[in-house]
Amino acid sequence: MALKNATIAIVDDDLDVLTAVRLLLKTEVKEVITEKNPENLLSLLKDSQVDLLFLDMNFKSKVNTGNEGLFWLQKVKKLYPGLPVVMITAYADIDLAVNSLKLGAQDFMVKPWQNQKLLETVKSNYQKNNNSQTAQASPAGIIGESPSMRDVFRKIEKIAPTDANILILGENGTGKDLIAQTIHEQSLRTRHPYVKVDVGALTESLFESELFGHKKGAFTDAREDRIGRFQAADRGTLFMDEIGNITLAQQSRLLTALQNRYVTPLGTNDKVQVDIRLICATNVPLSVLGDESKFRRDLIYRINTVEITIPPLRERREDIPLIAEHYAKVYAQKYGKPALTFTREAYKKLNKYTYPGNVRELQYAIERAIIMTEHESIEAEDILFSPIEHVEEQAPADKSINLGHVEKTAILNAISRHEGNISKAAKELGITRAALYRRISKYDI
Repeated sequence: MALKNATIAIVDDDLDVLTAVRLLLKTEVKEVITEKNPENLLSLLKDSQVDLLFLDMNFKSKVNTGNEGLFWLQKVKKLYPGLPVVMITAYADIDLAVNSLKLGAQDFMVKPWQNQKLLETVKSNYQKNNNSQTAQASPAGIIGESPSMRDVFRKIEKIAPTDANILILGENGTGKDLIAQTIHEQSLRTRHPYVKVDVGALTESLFESELFGHKKGAFTDAREDRIGRFQAADRGTLFMDEIGNITLAQQSRLLTALQNRYVTPLGTNDKVQVDIRLICATNVPLSVLGDESKFRRDLIYRINTVEITIPPLRERREDIPLIAEHYAKVYAQKYGKPALTFTREAYKKLNKYTYPGNVRELQYAIERAIIMTEHESIEAEDILFSPIEHVEEQAPADKSINLGHVEKTAILNAISRHEGNISKAAKELGITRAALYRRISKYDI
């Protein structure tokens, strides 16, 4: 997984927070850098190639502005405008956290947090940063000269300056998140917050609290007032990812908020007016969303003033060499290697593959090739595609009962279900991590 190559830095004057984050992330990323003193932040960034920075809102430091986090955020964004920063805040500092989004922060985390929520925040914001590295390639931030992508760019140019609600359709890995962010950046709301929420991952109990906010005491863990993502995105853009995965009950509550243009935080009857531009995305085809037993048609009309469909990579093969060459430059620079070109056989291999994981899969394949190659050019043998992506294509048609093949297929399925987490895959298979690693080596997975 690409996250294994990430260097994460966290700056917080609470040693318990630093220790907890380091222990949680040390098996998930390449390196975790912790720093207690924010005055060492700029030298830290100068000496290390950080992919994602977590920055506390308040420190007992010489700055003493009352919102030291915003002071250091502005310093960082001035020197490193492309570095994604996630602010760490307490419930009482939510308003400051919202201000941080206006000053260039990519996201914020409220402490105390759940470990799974922190991991999701790391993955989401690291992936967003990887995708945004293509931002100079085209008007939509995605590399492409194919007719289908030129059509996407034309749509973005027309609809971005409007306030129309947009539904982005496309398979996983096609760049829906990046398209949404680009629309915001080209809109009249660009100076206001861009707030993302993966609504498909929200449980029934968290859905209203996360979107609409809550008052202190509204439920057991509600220790302070908290604004929801709707309020955080006020005057800006709210991006709801995986909209096709929410339940009918969640759809009803969402529709009410969109129709009335206000939210009612849990624990109160007070109505809070909100002014947002809504962008939604899903990998569920529109024909499936049209099934009213699964998705409300009135909500589809509400979120889908204009739709943009991102074509899968296999349908725009003329873009494959352009994307591969771009990532070859990006990762050669990242890993301190000379610029590498592709051999003719390497290009043939790239063009022949079907890319079930789309651009994201191609990106990771090029990154691995840059890291592992021992040649002066990228050879066909340097390009390896993830077996995780093969499982979905091959498993249904595979009738083999060869014992070794069955075991290999079971391992691939387990690794895929747990998104590459070896510990969870081993637990499901009923074997130790060491035993699973031996089998991975045995079957050349």
